[in-house]
Amino acid sequence: ETSSAQPTTQEFTNIIKPQKRQAKMPETGYDPKRSRVSEGTMADFQRATISGDLNEVPGLGPAALKKLQDAPDDDEKVTNTFQLVGKFLMLKGPDEDGHKVESNEHMQKFWHWLAEKGISSHRSAIVLAIAEKMNTMMPGIYDPSDYDDDEE
Repeated sequence: ETSSAQPTTQEFTNIIKPQKRQAKMPETGYDPKRSRVSEGTMADFQRATISGDLNEVPGLGPAALKKLQDAPDDDEKVTNTFQLVGKFLMLKGPDEDGHKVESNEHMQKFWHWLAEKGISSHRSAIVLAIAEKMNTMMPGIYDPSDYDDDEE
């Protein structure tokens, strides 16, 4: 007889599976702590002049570049850094009926737009790079303090 205190192999597997799935859940939104781009690379991008070459954006690799450039509609194609910045800025709105898109919501919108484009790697790094770059030109568009108190 099997003791009811000891789970069977099947019961044990059923207990473990949800935990495994939970551990591998995809990112659910922007979090600067998820950026795996080195501080040096990020600082170099912040100091440099935007050339327009999408390769200059930390976190954008060959697969992501292809996904940005291969949209079915020409109006959705992003072929240079200026267009990527433009999309970032477009997502700052719309402000309507007393609702203003604040920094946190803006970052989430850009992160999810990248996800919709099929970019599955380094989204938080891409958001962080563009947000910090734009914040040097438009102070206040990105508020890093929104993310300070999560985990210390």
